[in-house]
Amino acid sequence: MPFEESAAVRVVRRTGGQHPTLSNITRQMQKENLRPYVWDNTPNYRYAVRSHGYRKVMYVVEGTLEVTLPDSNQRVKLRAGDRVEIPAGVRHGAIIGSSGAKCIEASAGR
Repeated sequence: MPFEESAAVRVVRRTGGQHPTLSNITRQMQKENLRPYVWDNTPNYRYAVRSHGYRKVMYVVEGTLEVTLPDSNQRVKLRAGDRVEIPAGVRHGAIIGSSGAKCIEASAGR
């Protein structure tokens, strides 16, 4: 099954030529009644596998990161402008790319 068709996790790839800005992504998330916050991390940092009691919505603003989904043995690399939605209870981890990453995320359905 291709990753994008997974019933659990949804990935939306950036389309078009314009690089997404932090303010554009923030406005989009606020239109969805989300309260986003920004974080960044250094190259090659690894986030341990965990799950949350809410749906996580995250965009990559700069750099890259790879989301790992150990229960389905899947990985997906996200680049600037890509969005991932991870449902509540889905175990996931992340590996920051070689140039670091800046992301904006929010919880939904708490």
